Amino acid sequence: QVLLVESGGGLVQTGGSLRLSCAASGRTFNNYAMGWFRQAPGKDREFVAVISWSGSNIDHADSVKGRFTISKDNAKNTVYLQMNSLKPDDTAVYYCAARRFFGTWERKTRVYEYNYWGQGTQVTVSS
Repeated sequence: QVLLVESGGGLVQTGGSLRLSCAASGRTFNNYAMGWFRQAPGKDREFVAVISWSGSNIDHADSVKGRFTISKDNAKNTVYLQMNSLKPDDTAVYYCAARRFFGTWERKTRVYEYNYWGQGTQVTVSS
């Protein structure tokens, strides 16, 4: 069973930074893509970033490019989301997600395309 546990959320002022962590356990993740999504109050859950476990494939949503960076530490089975220049619009619950993939990498940004989810961590950006 895959278990994803997020941490690192909190309250920060506009322009500040936070680093979210997602600790993954339960299996070997060699054929997995690890993603970050977020959900603001009253809105749908949306894609933020994704990284393949090999690290050779990385993608970020246009809304966070240049400000957020996804990375991972294979030795710790942990995926990170470094968030800089935070804005009030970034306020949301942030979720870690995982999906298996085989063969050619494809950009997957929809919630239903991911099989496993963490419980989420709240990020609040004050103006």
